[in-house]
Amino acid sequence: MKRITVVAGTLATVALALSTCIAQDVDHTMVASAASSGASANTSTTNSKAEPQFSPREPRYQIRPGDTFDVSFELSPEFNQTVAVQPDGFVTLKSVGDVKVGGQTVPQLTDTLKKAYSTILNDPQIVVVLKDFEKPYFTAGGQVGKPGKYEMRGDITLSEAIEMAGGFTDNAKHSQVLLFRRVDDQWTSAKIFNVKEMLKKGNLHEDPTLQPGDMLVVPKNALSKIKAFIPNTGVGAYAQLPTVGR
Repeated sequence: MKRITVVAGTLATVALALSTCIAQDVDHTMVASAASSGASANTSTTNSKAEPQFSPREPRYQIRPGDTFDVSFELSPEFNQTVAVQPDGFVTLKSVGDVKVGGQTVPQLTDTLKKAYSTILNDPQIVVVLKDFEKPYFTAGGQVGKPGKYEMRGDITLSEAIEMAGGFTDNAKHSQVLLFRRVDDQWTSAKIFNVKEMLKKGNLHEDPTLQPGDMLVVPKNALSKIKAFIPNTGVGAYAQLPTVGR
């Protein structure tokens, strides 16, 4: 009888231990699953925020500080005026006051002015004409003859832009020209072009057309990086250096 009691007690203890372990395993599994789900959700949220929103292929010009434009009223010429955009993106309008227009396209600007003047005019007919504004431009830097900012008049390819900037210097690495292009306020794309190979083959189909705001950078070649360590005297004592691809 005592053996039966002891065995029963042992079995009960084992069953309790097993149930506790199972419960703990279930809890750990649920916690791990929840953590995994939370991590996935956070990753998904982070990725969705990190994905760049590409700008239109042919974006409209946006009003910038320093721009000026003429505002004409077809039915109320007494309100005609020339307006300058202030550094904070606001303009001061006749009989209306300050209105923010920075970052707007011309159609959006026209709608903004119509809404502003609709408080004192009935269905105002407004025409906006840009007068002085920032011209499209590209920037060239690195190993070019004349680094700087260049105005764009018509379509300009990468090789043409390099020529406008004074061409390659002797230290330029022709095979790794960098082209930076802003995608939006937070993202900039970067591509490498082998201009040397492109010009050698005469395949100008690979010569990209620049967009306003693009920046090209020509890095130094390998020889220019070690040129400072090459001796100037006793050149005959040294073997001729191989030509490094640019």
